[in-house]
Amino acid sequence: MSVRTACASLYGLARPLLFAMDPERVHDLALEGLKRAHALGAARLLRSPLPDDPVHVMGLDFPNPVGLAAGMDKDGAYIDALGDMGFGFIEVGTVTPRAQPGNPRPRMFRLPQAQALINRLGFNNHGLDAFIANVQRARFRGVLGLNIGKNAATPIGAALDDYRRCLEAVYPHAGYVTINISSPNTRDLRSLQEDEELRRLLGALGAERERLAQVHGRRVPLAVKIAPDLADEQITRIADALVALGIDAVIATNTTVARESVAGLEHGTEAGGLSGRPLHARATAVVRTLAGHLRGALPIIAVGGIVSAQDAVDKLAAGASLVQVYTGLIYRGPVLVQECREALALWRARQREPMTGSAASAAGAA
Repeated sequence: MSVRTACASLYGLARPLLFAMDPERVHDLALEGLKRAHALGAARLLRSPLPDDPVHVMGLDFPNPVGLAAGMDKDGAYIDALGDMGFGFIEVGTVTPRAQPGNPRPRMFRLPQAQALINRLGFNNHGLDAFIANVQRARFRGVLGLNIGKNAATPIGAALDDYRRCLEAVYPHAGYVTINISSPNTRDLRSLQEDEELRRLLGALGAERERLAQVHGRRVPLAVKIAPDLADEQITRIADALVALGIDAVIATNTTVARESVAGLEHGTEAGGLSGRPLHARATAVVRTLAGHLRGALPIIAVGGIVSAQDAVDKLAAGASLVQVYTGLIYRGPVLVQECREALALWRARQREPMTGSAASAAGAA
């Protein structure tokens, strides 16, 4: 039996037991278990060795194009343990200036028939000081993204102050910084995606980034994470603003508030953001719209509904440069990372192959 088969079998046996428990409780237990396994050097034994598949995006060298999405490790307390799964990059957060408990429990719900999750966590985290201390302790060798947001108690009109404070604090420790303006679980946050508010916020943060680049002697890339619940016209306007304001990447997408795909399922009407399999088609469509409009002017990091290797390939085929997973890990376990890495390496190699024979003749005739 291969390492991968053994890992998949073990997770398959454990999943019914895990799914019988409260989702948020399992989330915490799983991260603590990974941390212990990392400390013992055992976690790496559960993954097959794979060669690097480097990607150059945002001026950074990613060991491979498969990353962990923000939200799994909000405080950056498990970076090295999560890195044992073989990610090329890990994004942690969302962190806010001050610690906050998030929304009342219960606030996370599984929808197993749909391979989906609904959460309304609400940026629960221990604040900037704890976050930075955790990040400084990490020894992860891939690219580290730090995701920033605003406190729930901060009025939307003062959101810039929170984002600016976070950016200044995380800047020295980040491979890149993600500006999260698309979570559905912080009141009015998505209004920051609207034209005037977006340009005001990103213009100010861009200026702050230039100041910090002078102070620290390096320019840290900025990414913006957008919602899937946007009309195509909004998506293209946001894309134009990101390019004009010097943003380095767009992350598509956050969770969705749409519920048509889970209508009639237990927990399907819970408030919060829906992720997992039902989000795949819409998130991929947003990537395709962005790619068609941007035409290479800005790289796209795709996230949303990746629960199989083919889902990850779909994202790159739609125009993304990198992918991120989260909910898929809950349903598939760590083997998902290995499968996605292999599939993307194969797909990328095929894109680099020169056309031969009839295919080359047909291209020449065209």
